[in-house]
Amino acid sequence: MTVPPDIAAEVTAWVRKAEHDLRNATFVLTMPENCPTDTVCFHCQQCAEKYLKALLTLGQIGFPRTHDLVVLLNLLRAETGLAVAVEQVQPLNRYSVEARYPGDWDPIDRQEASAALEMAEGVRAAVRAFLPNDLLAGSA
Repeated sequence: MTVPPDIAAEVTAWVRKAEHDLRNATFVLTMPENCPTDTVCFHCQQCAEKYLKALLTLGQIGFPRTHDLVVLLNLLRAETGLAVAVEQVQPLNRYSVEARYPGDWDPIDRQEASAALEMAEGVRAAVRAFLPNDLLAGSA
C-alpha cells in the first residue's frame, strides 16, 4: 500500500502518541502501592482513541473532534471492517472525563485498571494489523 507522505506522517504521529499512552499506563500499573488507577485508565482510553484515529487518518476517513470511542469505532467498522466489538471500547469512554477531573465518580480499583489496559491492548492489536509496517517502525 502506497501512503501519501503527509498521511503517513500523521498516522505515525498518532501511533507514536498512542504508544506513549500505553507505556505510561503499563508502567504506572506496576506501582505496588498508591497506584493512580484513574491515570492508568485515562491513558488506556487515550491509547485506544489515538489508535482508532490513526486508522481513520490512514483511510482518509473524516472524524469529528470527539473522545467517544464508539463513534470512532463505528466509522471504522463501516469503512474497514475492523474486528473490534463496541463492548471492547465502550467501557473506556468514561475515563476520558471521569479519570481526569474531580467529581462524584465511582472509584477505580486495580482490577478495573487492568481490564482497561487489556481493552487498550486489544484495540492496539486490531488496528496495528491494518497499518503498514513502515508506519509502525520505532513505535513498539
